[in-house]
Amino acid sequence: MTVNQLSVFIENRQGRLGEVLKVLKDNDVNILSISLADTTEYGLLRLIVNNPEHGRDVLLEAGFSSMLTEVLIIKVPHVAGALQNILSLIAEKNISIEYMYGLSVESEDASIVMKTNQLDLACSILKSGHIDTMTSQEIASL
Repeated sequence: MTVNQLSVFIENRQGRLGEVLKVLKDNDVNILSISLADTTEYGLLRLIVNNPEHGRDVLLEAGFSSMLTEVLIIKVPHVAGALQNILSLIAEKNISIEYMYGLSVESEDASIVMKTNQLDLACSILKSGHIDTMTSQEIASL
């Protein structure tokens, strides 16, 4: 099951990240996970939020370049080797992981956000391996 990630392109200048976060705060968009990658000129902000469509819309209205991207949120048990075991299942089917980052929620398990080049196949593999993913409804309720 995939969820929508909110992606925002921002200029790499002082205060710009704060401006994005203020727009989200002022519009009751709760941030559950955040990843920021930058170059000398721009940054790519990736967010898991409780209402990604609304987040995208209010950011677009405020003049920020933003879009939604489908990703997986995978529940990872807190045991040694759990993430490696999950990644092995994906690699066996020649699926490339484009990026991943952590998600912190109140749970017995950790969670990671993952983007692959074949999301539907990755979902099927994880499901057959009895690996839980999070739904959009679960994210919205956090």
